[in-house]
Amino acid sequence: MFQPKIPTMPQPSGLVTPPAVVQPTTITPGTPAPAPAAAPEPSRPVVQLTPGTAVALVGAGTAVVLVVGTALVSLLLAVAVTSASVAVCAVVLRSLIASNAKRH
Repeated sequence: MFQPKIPTMPQPSGLVTPPAVVQPTTITPGTPAPAPAAAPEPSRPVVQLTPGTAVALVGAGTAVVLVVGTALVSLLLAVAVTSASVAVCAVVLRSLIASNAKRH
């Protein structure tokens, strides 16, 4: 019951074919292939940054920073409150054990 069970490899099913052998080919020098014509670069739309768009971007960035900062501060505060409560519990337990030991 407590001995580990080692899994066994299953037997291959079906026919196993050997890997295909690739035959080398000879390269004969000839006329060089013509160079491909340079494709025109696709025109990409240019982003126009208007004052209204800039204000919206700054506002969105500020909102993201405030939300992330609030979440991180909340997590830090939760850790601090938890550690303080654990410390108080430890002090109370130590005091109870010490007072119980003095009685006996």
